[in-house]
Amino acid sequence: MKNTYNLRSIAAKAITQVLEQGQSLSTVIPELQQKVSDKDKALLQEICFGVMRVLPQLEWLINQLMVKPLKGKQRIFHYLIMVGIYQLIYTRIPAHAALAETVNGATDLKRPQLKGLINGVLRQFQRQQQALIEQANKHINQHLHPKWLLERIQKAYPQNWQTIVDANNQKPPMWLRVNQLHHAAKEYLALLEESNIEAELDTNHSSAIRLLNPCPVSALPGFNQGWVTIQDRSAQGCAELLTPCDEESILDLCAAPGGKTTHILEIAPKSKVLAVDIDAQRIKRVKENLQRLNLHAVVKTGDGRLPHEWAANEQFDRILLDAPCSATGVIRRHPDIKWLRRNEDIDQLVTLQSEILDAIWPYLKRNGTLVYATCSILPQENSEQIKAFLSRHPDAVLSETGHSDSPGIQIIPEAIGGDGFFYARLTKQ
Repeated sequence: MKNTYNLRSIAAKAITQVLEQGQSLSTVIPELQQKVSDKDKALLQEICFGVMRVLPQLEWLINQLMVKPLKGKQRIFHYLIMVGIYQLIYTRIPAHAALAETVNGATDLKRPQLKGLINGVLRQFQRQQQALIEQANKHINQHLHPKWLLERIQKAYPQNWQTIVDANNQKPPMWLRVNQLHHAAKEYLALLEESNIEAELDTNHSSAIRLLNPCPVSALPGFNQGWVTIQDRSAQGCAELLTPCDEESILDLCAAPGGKTTHILEIAPKSKVLAVDIDAQRIKRVKENLQRLNLHAVVKTGDGRLPHEWAANEQFDRILLDAPCSATGVIRRHPDIKWLRRNEDIDQLVTLQSEILDAIWPYLKRNGTLVYATCSILPQENSEQIKAFLSRHPDAVLSETGHSDSPGIQIIPEAIGGDGFFYARLTKQ
């Protein structure tokens, strides 16, 4: 049966929503994937994420091929052409199929009169492909990052900024977290081998396994029974550093989508966990994850700056604060971050993080542990944030994570390693 949709026009819609309306791919893609067949879901994601990775190159190429840019309501056709060029350079889709489907996207978008223009631009690109790509490589910033972000990374990491930028521009590895309530990581590795899925154990995290080639979750043994969760290796470090224990009262703040909530409960299944997040839509994901893993936590929607509204007078033995951040450590998973974030966002996020830290600190019991975590690589949100917090709170003591000059543990993204992440463990004296 022939598909009644055009995948390329759907991809152009997604890219328009991100670049023109400031929505994130992680919001846009799941909605649009409902309109395509299961086998096309991965291709839609590959095209949209791929375009975001190499956006400056594609923009430069289109500017060479078109005398007059497409603006206003026609802007979506600019992104349709972009989708076509991306396929010709970066996918194995036969050129004739990529061209035909992209050109037909104009009909799907109710502008069949633009088919000739789109066809002409893409065929011109095909004829000059090699020469144009060579020129593009000379003219554009090869790092494929906005200038402000590149400057911040270079300033923070003068020695290894190139490693970070290169990792950001690659496809991310797929990491699993084995649910130790069901299997040890070695046992699950054997189950993967039986399913002909190549993988390897991680030496630093007891539950982490990296797949050599990503696969759909439906192929993973026992996924629906809660035997395993998709979670990056670095993110798994949060609950491990928190060291939760049974019977303790634990707060997971900014908890959505629930990966860390469920990890806490896998380590300490008899702990009393309260999971709180400000986003009611994302809170649904926490509940879904708990359900799949057959674990229980109290889940509430609430603002981290206003704990009196949802915590009553309760105090907690342990608090995990996975703070709202620039997400500059997970660009390879969310390449649209490069184009959605602005330089001025960083100061606003730093203020928000410090407000949440100050608001939640009184809710930690004496001798309790708080782990502050972000998926950022920027010192302002991480070591500098914790340094400022320690200076404001004499009863806060840094555990063994770093030293007073540069508190916390900073991880940078690496090709087959974990994402960029930061953690600091604090104890209340």
